[in-house]
Amino acid sequence: MATAPNVPHRVAVFREAHFNAAHRLYRPDWSQEQNQAVFGLCNNPNWHGHNYKLIVKVIGPIDPETGYVMDLKVLKDLIAAEVTDRFDHKNLNLDVPDFAGLNPTAENIVVVIYQRLRAALSPSLDLHVRLYETDRNFVEYPAE
Repeated sequence: MATAPNVPHRVAVFREAHFNAAHRLYRPDWSQEQNQAVFGLCNNPNWHGHNYKLIVKVIGPIDPETGYVMDLKVLKDLIAAEVTDRFDHKNLNLDVPDFAGLNPTAENIVVVIYQRLRAALSPSLDLHVRLYETDRNFVEYPAE
């Protein structure tokens, strides 16, 4: 099927990254009993960690000069600067200012990652972020 003339192709490009981080799901305004009832093992006062897998999807037109939607080396460097260098081998509750006063649930982590990357990308590009906390548990932002 032919594409209409002068209609740019929109293509999705993906980059995968990994980071390891500890956290505790806890609300200081709740009792220990309520925190334990809601967050269970994730409320461990001695923290617990995950080997996170991050998949970043960028969608946009193919640049006629480069043939790229986005240079994947640039995306790799952006993910390193905005995510992995900040989160890897850190305690999200204690070491990452983004989570001061924000419970580092997978849902909140993926939104923080999205906001950091979105601020650095061209407005002409769409962004989707998927974060795996385990092989079976993952979140995606924005929701589709």
